[in-house]
Amino acid sequence: MRPVKITRNYTMYASGSVLIEVGNTKVICTASVEDTVPHFMKGQGKGWISAEYSMLPSATERRNRREVSKGKIDGRSQEIQRLIGRSIRSVVNLEKLGERTIWIDCDVIQADGGTRTASITGAYVALCDALYKLYKSKEIKKMPVENLLAAVSVGIVDGHPRLDICYEEDSNAEVDTNIIMNNKGQFIEIQGTGEQRPFTRDELNKILDLAEKGNRELMRVQRSVLGEVADAVIGCEYNREAIIATGNQHKLDEIRKMTSDINFNILSLKDCGLENIEIVEDGKTFEHNALIKARTISKETGKIAIGDDSGIEVDALGKRPGIYSARYAGENASDKENREKMFRELEGVELENRTASFVCVIAVVFPDGKEILSKGIVEGKIAMEESGTNGFGYDPMFIPEGYDQTFGILSEEVKNSFSHRSRALEIMKVKLQEILEDRTI
Repeated sequence: MRPVKITRNYTMYASGSVLIEVGNTKVICTASVEDTVPHFMKGQGKGWISAEYSMLPSATERRNRREVSKGKIDGRSQEIQRLIGRSIRSVVNLEKLGERTIWIDCDVIQADGGTRTASITGAYVALCDALYKLYKSKEIKKMPVENLLAAVSVGIVDGHPRLDICYEEDSNAEVDTNIIMNNKGQFIEIQGTGEQRPFTRDELNKILDLAEKGNRELMRVQRSVLGEVADAVIGCEYNREAIIATGNQHKLDEIRKMTSDINFNILSLKDCGLENIEIVEDGKTFEHNALIKARTISKETGKIAIGDDSGIEVDALGKRPGIYSARYAGENASDKENREKMFRELEGVELENRTASFVCVIAVVFPDGKEILSKGIVEGKIAMEESGTNGFGYDPMFIPEGYDQTFGILSEEVKNSFSHRSRALEIMKVKLQEILEDRTI
């Protein structure tokens, strides 16, 4: 990419205005709000976005005549302004906009290639500023913009794909393309022309890879200059680390192992100087307790926090101990004391009637208040006696369905492949990845 600079609030009167500079190309982009819609949109409860594009006579080395002096818009300008309009509309929910028209004006004051792509990239920032003002003044309930948007050119010059080509390269390009994308990696429009020769599928793939790289660079610039406005569109960008709200080293080790494949750093309470924090788990469900833990730590640290609550539900005991599994035999009871109490209460109950479920609920709470929950369950039975020393808690007395040995005997690798915690974690990882990727450019 050539150097990119976006200056917001460049003019005084427009609701949104920017000067975008891409190399030596400079475009002033403005967004103006009009409280009406074109006649073809009236009564639909939706808004509209329209764009106009022009180039100052002195924007190029040789002065061009003003279009107004010709009495009509030339074909190139008309095609470009239609491209800008439909590109911007692709990331806006027109129903949330209400019956308003946003006029996008893109005026090229200096041209050195890529004027249409720079116009789209700059116009998007101007649009966001204009709509954010409506949102902050409560004229609209939600930001109508749903994604970031950028556009970049890629040409094949001297047989090689080149990103963001200037005018000199463009005039000698064998293949010329303009590619518009959003932050989800989706294409809005692909314009491609074999200027001097046809191009191959392999060349097209290389062009698209370069375009994605360039557009992501542009969107990172947009996000940086927009700040809280960008956060209102796609949410704030999260650091790839979280704090586990537990003092249980076994749980911590298990969760760290199971999340090692998603490039996500897991911190302990001790890592954050919170090893002595007291969290009152007074929820009535696994879900509520997991959320209490995660909310408390996220509020304390301003970071992503993961809380879990797990336990065993025994059918013959009316689903007890459930959320009280860790303190079944009393506050500060040891794992062994909890198991001994359960054996006593199940005395005389045949194996086939000792059905039970291991349950784990994991809550993830984000600094901006977003929350996700995932739940994992493993069915099984309570053994007639303890066996094995692997695991912790009720593992030595729980025989999972499909096995004839307890979690206390099964290897850590086998247990972690299907345990209640691993099942909850697998669901959590999918949800977490989706959120992180949505907000990462």
